[in-house]
Amino acid sequence: MEYPSKVLERAVEDISGLPGIGKKSALRLALFILKRPSHFGLNLSKSIENLVQKIHYCTQCYNFSDEDICDICKSHHRDESLLCVVEDVRDVMAIENTGKFYGKYLVLGGKISPLDGIGPSQLKIPQLADRLEKGEVKEVVFALSAGTEGDTTAFYIHKKFKHLPLQFTTIARGISVGDELEYADEASLGKSITHRQPYELGI
Repeated sequence: MEYPSKVLERAVEDISGLPGIGKKSALRLALFILKRPSHFGLNLSKSIENLVQKIHYCTQCYNFSDEDICDICKSHHRDESLLCVVEDVRDVMAIENTGKFYGKYLVLGGKISPLDGIGPSQLKIPQLADRLEKGEVKEVVFALSAGTEGDTTAFYIHKKFKHLPLQFTTIARGISVGDELEYADEASLGKSITHRQPYELGI
């Protein structure tokens, strides 16, 4: 595709690097930005700059945060004894949107997947160990994808920490096998959390 401007061409190249955005869609977005008042593009640019420079991971749960410790971890209204283990920060947002969970979180950063070369060492297992061995957590809730990899991850964690005085539960399987939590509707996900089951019965 021929571009009348090298600046426009570079913008299209960068925008098309986003998931699900091809060159034609990237060109439409770039032209849309150019047609808007200049402050629109400048504000968008500043938002992206802030996104890259100012957002980092919470040092306790590894959710996204503007500060070292996120609002959920800092909250005195959350149940310290209840820890929900999830794969991704999007899962935290999905669960929080249900308004049915009042504990805290640990984001693993993925799930065990030998085919993808992801083992326990690539996940936040040591950080989870630090949380559990402090003795404040009494129940670990597995809110992982309903599939082989999610089950493998839950099994590994349960086996590794079953010597601790913990109750292990899993969200009820109202979520279809293979589904990601972020795509579940809030009502179904909320019920799955409320009606969580003992882990041994939930696999």
